[in-house]
Amino acid sequence: MLLRTILAATATAAVTALLVPATAAHAEPTTTAATSSTAEATTAEAAAGANPVIVVGGLIGISIAYEPIAARLRADGYRVSIYQLPNLGFGDIRESARALSSYVDQVRAATGAAKVDLVTHSEGGLVSRWYVKFLGGAGKVDRYVSLGSPQQGTYVANIINFLGLGSCAGIVACQQMSIGSSFLTDLNAGDDTPGTVRWTTVRTWQDELVRPVDNAALADGATNVLVQAWCPLRIVGHLGLVLDGTTYSVVRQVLAGATIRPNCFAV
Repeated sequence: MLLRTILAATATAAVTALLVPATAAHAEPTTTAATSSTAEATTAEAAAGANPVIVVGGLIGISIAYEPIAARLRADGYRVSIYQLPNLGFGDIRESARALSSYVDQVRAATGAAKVDLVTHSEGGLVSRWYVKFLGGAGKVDRYVSLGSPQQGTYVANIINFLGLGSCAGIVACQQMSIGSSFLTDLNAGDDTPGTVRWTTVRTWQDELVRPVDNAALADGATNVLVQAWCPLRIVGHLGLVLDGTTYSVVRQVLAGATIRPNCFAV
């Protein structure tokens, strides 16, 4: 109940920012329906011999919430499993990363695959990055896609402390996602996209939980996709990133190794 109240208050505080979108840097022209159809046909063909895909959930992200995107991936021919964070992601992100490490090994053993691809949402993106950077995941992950992950932290977490509710109401993961936390300092020190992993982030101007929105991007050679740079009229919120068709078209193209051309007409 407390968490819902906090999120509701935070969302209200973000309304003003959401109504005044910033100018997108390096915006690409909006794709056409014909171009998208061709690209999607190509990506569908690539799924047959692809790596297993693990969808890594976020804070309070029960596995069933990720069934829609998992179902899309399965329909495209991918072998998919969903990883629900231990204790729904309330605990130490580093501990969640250790548990993810074991899960990845289980998937690799069950499928015979040398590597997996990770499609991550929100906190799941940080859990996965810690695994790759510090727990040997660089040799076991081929592609990484984050959807609305606070890579550089979010002031939403800082606001909770400002409102007098203590340090993130005692939620460890929230403390770690606060801008300037020691966890994020360690995670982002040096190369924030290590190894041969192919790194992609997806973000949206209407993300009510990752503010500023550009904190969902990475540096050091990552491909950073802003939905509205391609599709200016597309409205996608934080939770909507795992349901939105345009966002999924990016995920699909990344996993297939195709050129990224978001389909603005996808449902």
